[in-house]
Amino acid sequence: MSSTAVATRSRHMTGFWFVALAFLTLMAFGTAPTPLWPIYQVRDHFGPTTVTVAFAAMVVGAAASFRLLGHLSDRLGRRRIIVPALLVGILAAVVLAVWPALPGLIIGRILTGVAVGLMASTATAYLTDLYREARPDAAASPTPALVAAAANLGGLSLGPLVAGALAQWAPAPVHTSYVVFGVLMVVLLGLVLTSPETVDAELAEQDRPVRFAVRPGRRTDFVAAGAVGFFAFAVIGLFSSLGAIIVRGQLGVTSYFVAGLAPFTAMAASAVAQLALRKLSHRAILTTGTLLFPLGLALTAVALYRPALWLILVAAALAGAGAGLLFKSAVTQTAVAAEPASRAGVLAAFFVIAYFGMGIPSIAFSLVIQHLALRPTMIVFAVLLSLGALIPVSTSRRSVTA
Repeated sequence: MSSTAVATRSRHMTGFWFVALAFLTLMAFGTAPTPLWPIYQVRDHFGPTTVTVAFAAMVVGAAASFRLLGHLSDRLGRRRIIVPALLVGILAAVVLAVWPALPGLIIGRILTGVAVGLMASTATAYLTDLYREARPDAAASPTPALVAAAANLGGLSLGPLVAGALAQWAPAPVHTSYVVFGVLMVVLLGLVLTSPETVDAELAEQDRPVRFAVRPGRRTDFVAAGAVGFFAFAVIGLFSSLGAIIVRGQLGVTSYFVAGLAPFTAMAASAVAQLALRKLSHRAILTTGTLLFPLGLALTAVALYRPALWLILVAAALAGAGAGLLFKSAVTQTAVAAEPASRAGVLAAFFVIAYFGMGIPSIAFSLVIQHLALRPTMIVFAVLLSLGALIPVSTSRRSVTA
């Protein structure tokens, strides 16, 4: 192999990790407000529904971004979309830091969603392209999908932990987290700009890929994967929007860092489970996730009747691990179902469905607990989410066997 080829492969592999870090950081920024919701609740007298709507504003921005812009990297190029994603994320951090009132919070969260939408679908495709250029002999490796899923859910988990620590021990708790993440995104913007582009824009313009195209006979697989992603993200959304408030309300915990541990644990477990079980077959991952998902939700309901921090954290870990494994299998199934030239567009459609799962059940939950007690409501939601995930999982299992 020539020195030029070695340098080219090295540059693509370096870019692979720069993009993975950017992906992780922007996703962490998306969940950074999680331990801060109690501060907003006390300072601005937010109720659970207002908190959930503020959280879900990101979902609206993300869904719009996925739907309208997520496919563009197939035509314009991966880096040409990742860079604007980071720029919008930086703008969102500025808005949230300097305008802490409810209108600024909503606008900042919508901008965050737009940035997340651009990043999530594009980064997954970009990581796949970069890895294949760096390791052409391992083009079928599951590593890109694994790193993408771990960066996605790992970032979601780190957001509450970092923001909770800053809120507890750093000055200006509502502002500091946004400033820190904004600075990180500025640094990563410079690094991503050094990464090679993997899409020939001129060639793509001449032969425009279909915005959404799945392989023949794979549409049912995509629908099942989308449904699995919806219910997996529903658990992430529930812990992200109301986890810290429930911990404070049920346990009387005053520490912002401790209040953020439940959402952190759920999302960290989702990333760890994917890494620890990465060598299992797709079918085994589906089976394991299907078992852990309802078990964790059931323990979450039990923890509300017998409040104890350790029990809430165990429940969050099991539910998060199950959600993570289901999510990873859904991402893999979506990527396999997509036509290669439309991968970003198909992944964008998948993430629209998944992010609606992050928002809609959480809003419904916050509305219901205004009229019904928290504990029985959690039992009903645990049953509904478990059954909702089981049906598309069974379809996915049949497609793996076929």
